[in-house]
Amino acid sequence: MQKIILIRFGEIFLKGKNRGYFERLLQENIQKTLAEIPHTFQKMPSRFVLSDFSEFDMDVIIEKLKKVSGIHSFSVADIVESDMDQIFHAALSQARETGTFKVETNRADKTFPYISTEISRRIGGRLLSERKGLKVDVHAPDFVLNIDVRENGKTFVYTDAIKGVGGMPTGSSGRGMLLLSGGIDSPVAGYMLAKRGMRLDAIHFHSFPYTGEAAKQKVLDLSKIVAEYSGGVNLFVVSFTEIQEAIHEKCPEEMMITMMRRFMMRIAERLAKGRGDSAIITGENLGQVASQTVESITSSNSVVTMPVFRPLIAFDKLEIIEVAQKIGSYETSILPYEDCCTVFLPKYPLIKPRMDKVLAAEARLDVEGLINSAMEKIERYTF
Repeated sequence: MQKIILIRFGEIFLKGKNRGYFERLLQENIQKTLAEIPHTFQKMPSRFVLSDFSEFDMDVIIEKLKKVSGIHSFSVADIVESDMDQIFHAALSQARETGTFKVETNRADKTFPYISTEISRRIGGRLLSERKGLKVDVHAPDFVLNIDVRENGKTFVYTDAIKGVGGMPTGSSGRGMLLLSGGIDSPVAGYMLAKRGMRLDAIHFHSFPYTGEAAKQKVLDLSKIVAEYSGGVNLFVVSFTEIQEAIHEKCPEEMMITMMRRFMMRIAERLAKGRGDSAIITGENLGQVASQTVESITSSNSVVTMPVFRPLIAFDKLEIIEVAQKIGSYETSILPYEDCCTVFLPKYPLIKPRMDKVLAAEARLDVEGLINSAMEKIERYTF
């Protein structure tokens, strides 16, 4: 018996006449992810099949497929000739020694001599005779034995379905610029937009010497994690020190965060437009901190024309942490290195900034000069 992996699609089923485009894009993403692992890729109706890989690579393949957006689920299966004896022996190798089970059969090959229910009944009966510790439970079994009789004379036999990311294939929804801090929220925001098919660039604002190399390395590590779910990430690190010092010197202390966010959004948009990105992405969550009130968000939005996506806007912190733990970013995010926002955090930040006062304070700054200076000192990293 040969081991193969059956890959099932997610929302691609809903795409009608455009479905072929999404299937091709998902195929490209899977093959790119597995480029360094020898295998054979086959497209079948409503699924993909991976075969001819080494079983030593099995665990690596599984971990990589778990991070490919657009995959609903996948299963490790045995492939045999469409013969009842061979199907039974494959089923016997997949079945547990004890517990309850049921058999579900899909007979795509309508020339096969038994209908689906008869295949299930015959294989199930032989399993009960062979494994005395097994019992049938069609309502809540401990495991389900799946038999898929295909049109090409081959049959797939498997039990477990491994859950994928779901969503849409990366690249099907354009490209966005993620504001990536060293915190918990922004990597999760990036993951959620990647899950919806968006490729990612990322921008990080670094305040050397107020923030050190360890803080910068933390963001590089977070970028690598997000890149695993988004088919790669280009990270742009912007020197933000000059801007923060100018705001600190010339603007009211309580407006520090408001002003910083306005500069960040302007720089992110300018860089995004140069990259051909179509949106800005942030990890903001309504009411979580002073810079995330409706008034503060309105102030940030007012300096850009590009759409701003905030996928975490209605999440509570525990929900965000749960996703961060799932994608593997949480432990890195909580490392105790300060980012540029915490270094210059005012004692009493402005919660509901008035636009007339914000504009009056900002008039004290050489906004264009500061932005141009920052744009000249950008470092790029590709993951």
